Amino acid sequence: MAGKKKEASQGSFEESLHRLEQIVEQLESGSVPLEESMRLYEEGIVLSKRCAEKLKSAELTLKRLGKDMEGNFTLNDENLE
Repeated sequence: MAGKKKEASQGSFEESLHRLEQIVEQLESGSVPLEESMRLYEEGIVLSKRCAEKLKSAELTLKRLGKDMEGNFTLNDENLE
């Protein structure tokens, strides 16, 4: 199980989201044994948190982006939350 949790903590947002979608499909099918369902659920929680963190980070970065006079994007140092 530790290997799966390690896998869940790595990878891109898209990879994490894709794996989360796979888990949801498996759990919704109703054909997964209880122990496997619990393992998948735990993995899904880790992936869900990872996706939420990545989205929040991206949102904060976008809020900090601004354009200079030439239309180039620059990062503002303001503390936006």
